[in-house]
Amino acid sequence: MATKTKGGNAPGNKKAPAKGGAAKGGAGAKGGGKAKGGEGGGKRASMLPTAHAGVGQPAPAPRLREAYQTRVRPALAARFGLTNPHEIPNLTKIVVNVGFGEAIKQPRLLDIIVEEVAIITGQQPVRKKAKKSIANYGLREGQEIGVAVTLRGARMWEFLDRFITTAIPRIRDFRGLNTRSFDGRGNYSLGVKEQMIFPEINYDAVEQIHGMDITFVTTTTRDDQALALLRELGMPFRGDDKSGARLTA
Repeated sequence: MATKTKGGNAPGNKKAPAKGGAAKGGAGAKGGGKAKGGEGGGKRASMLPTAHAGVGQPAPAPRLREAYQTRVRPALAARFGLTNPHEIPNLTKIVVNVGFGEAIKQPRLLDIIVEEVAIITGQQPVRKKAKKSIANYGLREGQEIGVAVTLRGARMWEFLDRFITTAIPRIRDFRGLNTRSFDGRGNYSLGVKEQMIFPEINYDAVEQIHGMDITFVTTTTRDDQALALLRELGMPFRGDDKSGARLTA
């Protein structure tokens, strides 16, 4: 009888369509259509950047680079008495590094970190591999345990602008950046505890909270000149220098 046919389409049959039909997994076989993690659905797809109104148009010049040329350079030259324009401190590059030890047991999470760092910086990061094996940690030489990206030029200035104006104010209980993180050769490093301070990251799509290290490399070898450069660019430092004395600038 037609009414007893399993999964049939005869009149009077109220059972759900057969497994793999359009009711589960979309049209076609199981897992098709808008399956989790697939095209058009899931958490991963919502994190990808979408098209905007400026697609196809030339990118404007970074406003922070223009501010450096017009305002910061003359101020630094006057403050330190620099007559040679090549002696004026400048920002060379910004390095963003993420070390993720859990990638040993969950390599899939490293792919997510690569995607997040690419969205934050606008540049595809490289995967970092272990240089030696450590048996106590279950680490083998050549295993991927982190990602890093080096920003130069326009991407560097754009990232610094967004970091100063948007990301830093979103840090919880923020009281200023530590001025004791200079390396003695004019470079400054800081640590970020969670990637959610960047507005490019969708909070609902985050599967793993992780931090990152950000290093600002300058052309000067003096920490006081590097501090003055970053402060003129808008970095909100605390009021104490490396020795604990109050800064006058």
